[in-house]
Amino acid sequence: MGFEVAGADYDRFMGRYSRPLAPQLADFAGIGAGQRVLDVGSGPGALTAELVERLGSSAVVAVDPSTAFVAALRERLPDVEAAQAPAEALPFGDDAFDAALAQLVVHFMSDPVAGLREMARVTRSGGVVAATVWDHAGERSPIAVFWRAARELDPDVRDESALAGAHAGELVELFGAAGLTDVEQAEHEVPLRHASFEEWWEPFTLGVGPAGAYAAQLGEDARAALRERCRELLPNAKPAVAWAARGRVV
Repeated sequence: MGFEVAGADYDRFMGRYSRPLAPQLADFAGIGAGQRVLDVGSGPGALTAELVERLGSSAVVAVDPSTAFVAALRERLPDVEAAQAPAEALPFGDDAFDAALAQLVVHFMSDPVAGLREMARVTRSGGVVAATVWDHAGERSPIAVFWRAARELDPDVRDESALAGAHAGELVELFGAAGLTDVEQAEHEVPLRHASFEEWWEPFTLGVGPAGAYAAQLGEDARAALRERCRELLPNAKPAVAWAARGRVV
């Protein structure tokens, strides 16, 4: 999937969008003083840092399946408890947190419903589970231009639109299937600001995620064609939108 990469590479690829998304998810989940919160699929810590700013390091726990990301988070936020584990097998007891959040993670879980159930299990009764997923199916993700260009040049390309939660209403359905109640949906918007095309394009060459993996396996000519088509399309790119869902634990 392309997530055993350096934390700095992920930051250059997706962190530029996940950082401004983080406070919106924290607000949506109602995160505030006095809570103990779990960041599931933390990556190198974009959402974790936002939670620490609101709650303090001792009130935040992070977990991610990537060895590299856990190492990066521990280096950046050494006072935060960080564990390496998948969402589907969280190494915490029942009712351990007031809230569990997953930013840009559900669509990469091997079993999204199981992952959300685990998030609910470790959250106290009445607590909140919340998550975001880019609107890949609606072509409103920050990498929509990349995948549009790729499909034009290669009709057989497998983009990220079929991932869990990428269509309108799907994230809410997953929350319901996981047993969460009072589920609500929202849209969170992130502006796309890049100093130049090169600044936008270069992170796609780092092998991060499905897009980076796709670019890495192309031949030199095909990659150059993809790059130039992206250059033509990027000026028309719209702000990125993520689907958000939150629910209560019974």
